[in-house]
Amino acid sequence: MMEKKKIAFICVHNSCRSQIAEALGKHFAGDRFDFYSAGTQTKPQINPDAVRLMKQLYGIDMEQSQYSKTIDKIPPPDIAISMGCDVGCPYIGREFDDHWGLPDPTGQSDRVFVDIIKEIENRIKAL
Repeated sequence: MMEKKKIAFICVHNSCRSQIAEALGKHFAGDRFDFYSAGTQTKPQINPDAVRLMKQLYGIDMEQSQYSKTIDKIPPPDIAISMGCDVGCPYIGREFDDHWGLPDPTGQSDRVFVDIIKEIENRIKAL
């Protein structure tokens, strides 16, 4: 059997967009790819709005299976996707394969969050 390709979603803080992408990746395409997320810095917890909305929308509890971590804590990915670098993309040892350019919804309304979550879902289904 072929080994699944590893896809990593990279953000600066690994607390919101990249975590959502990791969770949705596992949910919708975990049979085809291995998904990871990481950042260049960490936050003590995943964004609580992201956690709450992911539970509401998909029944996924990100706090059970995921935590904020840095790039050196995940295996080298086959495909690296930046979620949108508001302050400049981190260097991860190589070029990114894709830039999704998504704004960080932290501190925004649920509506903004849900829009970002749905956009991530659509992009994952298109992988």
